[in-house]
Amino acid sequence: MQIFVGLGNPGAKYAGNRHNIGFMALDRIAADHGFGPWKTKFQAEIAEGVLGGEKVLLLKPQTFMNLSGQSVGEAMRFYKLEPEDVTVFHDELDLAPGKVRVKQAGGHAGHNGLRSIHQHITHDYQRVRLGIGHPGHKDKVSPYVLSDFAKADQDWLDDVLRGVADGAPDLAAGDAGKFMNAVALRTAPPRSSTSGPSAKAPEAPAEAPAAPAEDTRSPLQRLADKFR
Repeated sequence: MQIFVGLGNPGAKYAGNRHNIGFMALDRIAADHGFGPWKTKFQAEIAEGVLGGEKVLLLKPQTFMNLSGQSVGEAMRFYKLEPEDVTVFHDELDLAPGKVRVKQAGGHAGHNGLRSIHQHITHDYQRVRLGIGHPGHKDKVSPYVLSDFAKADQDWLDDVLRGVADGAPDLAAGDAGKFMNAVALRTAPPRSSTSGPSAKAPEAPAEAPAAPAEDTRSPLQRLADKFR
């Protein structure tokens, strides 16, 4: 059994925030893979299902971001799991919007949700880092992550969430490479060589006019010819 954790803050006020992209990812996985209804347990909203032949618990902590580890630790102990059985989906400031990376273990890079999880289950869990970009200055980080995605973000955001859901069975099966391929097929689909009108061959440049022939007459001959 595995636990897929999505990080975010509970309540309608925060639902569209950049900080809640982890919740959004789990909602899409649940919808696309026929998970059971969301229930309340472990200080979280949970849903059960199967991905890649593995039983998976989707878990969205309702403790607010800074205390996410309480919920994750409680669920992990209940099912007698190890940190390696946990995958956390979270927003990542250090990745450009639309970029996704999988990472095993490591630091929390100042992310308060990860910091809390570190405290409760150690750092030996897997993360799916969902890029949201950086506002440019550390003083702007808090209002940035607690603001909703802009309308201009909706296309790439939808592609990312669909890709994550497409690849979720591969991730549960332990194949991060296939998971990343599934995401890439949504976020950067290959261009078909047969689609669309064929490229028009460039036209040959017009021939440049010939330079005038050099006048080899003497000045006296040119003057005489002028009055003929």
